[in-house]
Amino acid sequence: MKPVYIMVGGFLGAGKTTSVARLARHYMQLGKRVGIVTNDQTTDLVDTHSLRSQGFDVGEVAGSCFCCNFDALTSTVEGLGDQELPEVILAEPVGSCTDLVATVIRPLTEVYGVPLDIAPYGVILKPSHGLRILKGDSGSGFSPKANYIFRKQIEEADFVIINRIDELPPEQVDELQALLESEYPGRPILRCSARTGEGFDTLVEMLEQRGQFGQRIMEVDYDVYAEGEAELGWLNSQVTVESDSEFALDELLVELIGNLHERLVATESEAAHLKVIGLSDASYAVANLVSNATGPELSLASKTTTKSANVVVNARVGTDPTELEQIVRQELATICQSRGLKHEVVSLQSFKPGRPVPTHRIV
Repeated sequence: MKPVYIMVGGFLGAGKTTSVARLARHYMQLGKRVGIVTNDQTTDLVDTHSLRSQGFDVGEVAGSCFCCNFDALTSTVEGLGDQELPEVILAEPVGSCTDLVATVIRPLTEVYGVPLDIAPYGVILKPSHGLRILKGDSGSGFSPKANYIFRKQIEEADFVIINRIDELPPEQVDELQALLESEYPGRPILRCSARTGEGFDTLVEMLEQRGQFGQRIMEVDYDVYAEGEAELGWLNSQVTVESDSEFALDELLVELIGNLHERLVATESEAAHLKVIGLSDASYAVANLVSNATGPELSLASKTTTKSANVVVNARVGTDPTELEQIVRQELATICQSRGLKHEVVSLQSFKPGRPVPTHRIV
């Protein structure tokens, strides 16, 4: 049988990684060999660390998106598993990418020489920004060019997943669905919670369907697309934290992401997604901020005290990357000093994404 290729799209902070992890566990419980491919514009990706810490076989395409480095995607896929491809390949593209049907799915079926069973392409809706963008609210947090990417992601989807329904009032979920049905008719709309698993069976059933999927080829203005991506400042950083006495890993991450949230609100810099993972010998913890309005959360608690940890920070924010770097460095230094911790920034990259130039675009 051909390996099944499942790509899970959606905007930054939509819940793709949590969904991919839940799908991976599901297929592994069925006895299938599963591989995951993550993607980022640079190295030190929280998602990769998190998924590997959960015991998954993970390959990473770093330095460019799937569409702009198609050969890296296929070689990473081939590097998964032991001498043969996994039975299920789960791929998570960069959250600011669109036009993936023409630049990834079509080339996988028409250019890549290895036969794959391509599952329907699902895009996860991020409610915190989605409702404001779909209603045409000028206070969505992003410019019309960044909103353009969000809308194009939905336009090419075979189906849409409204995520985080456990955190939303039922009337808000109904409103989101009504807006989607009005603007994007004909697309199945699923209601799920990647965190709790609610609605997950419906998602699995959808991914098992076959037929006229992966066919939504769009007109895309690459000038607007490039400018929308470039309005986001990106930062990936890896930091070592040490102390002579033990400190609570969860408290450190919560304080860090909480302070970063306060700084972003104060400077009117909208968070597309901010993730922090802390890894110690005993355990790991993850904290998130998916929008300024929703605020930070400890998405995975370690309940660990340790004398040393590796802390990885990923930030995607509507601000200048130089300003973003300054904020992150300042808050790291302030928190570590107040807690009597020593820290060293091992690596840090801050930048604006370059213009997307797909390896293939089959329309």
